[in-house]
Amino acid sequence: MKFEVDSPQDIGRLARAARRAQGLRQDDLAAIVGASHVSLMNLERGNANVGLGRTLDVLRELGVRVHLDVPPDVAGEVEKAMRGGHGQ
Repeated sequence: MKFEVDSPQDIGRLARAARRAQGLRQDDLAAIVGASHVSLMNLERGNANVGLGRTLDVLRELGVRVHLDVPPDVAGEVEKAMRGGHGQ
C-alpha cells in the first residue's frame, strides 16, 4: 500500500505503526539497526534531526520501501544520475 509522506511526522507515524504491527519494541528495533533507543524514539516522534541514513535503515528493517516521484521534466537527468550509482 502506498502512502504520501510530506513531513518527518508522517514518517514517524508510519514507522511506529509498522513497528507495532510487527510486535517489535523500540529498544529491540533500535538494537537491530544499530541505533540508540533515543534515536528511534526521536524518529517516531517526527524529529527532523534524525539522519536520513538512520531513517532509511529503520524503514528498510521494517520492510518499508521508499520510492520518490520525480517530475517528468527532470526524470531523464535523474535517471542518468541514478545509473551512475549511489551517492553520485
